[in-house]
Amino acid sequence: MSSNQYYQRQWMMVSFDQFTKLQLTDNKAEINLTGQKAGNVVKGSAKMGCNSIFFKIEFRNNGKINISGIKSTEMACKNMELENAFLKNFANMKNYVIEGHRLTLSDGSGNQMEFIAADWD
Repeated sequence: MSSNQYYQRQWMMVSFDQFTKLQLTDNKAEINLTGQKAGNVVKGSAKMGCNSIFFKIEFRNNGKINISGIKSTEMACKNMELENAFLKNFANMKNYVIEGHRLTLSDGSGNQMEFIAADWD
């Protein structure tokens, strides 16, 4: 199994900022890293309850990531707090750790996003 198979999957958000697990579940908060891959760069997408979010993420061997090209559709929805917080913080994530079926992204300043593999049960 190549290392990209560990991160090239759908990830359900289980912990972020002050949001409860119920809020994350209700918004179907996720990132999807199964898109086209070129080198170590994957075209990813995300949903945080309203808009479709698109980005590129580069995984480096030293546990570092680079997230770039973040774009989203521009629908207006109720309760966009999660989506707005995600968009504000996602590009700042610089480190990743994969432990089994868990993915943790962090910015080096104490902020992190935790995900669980959608295909894990």
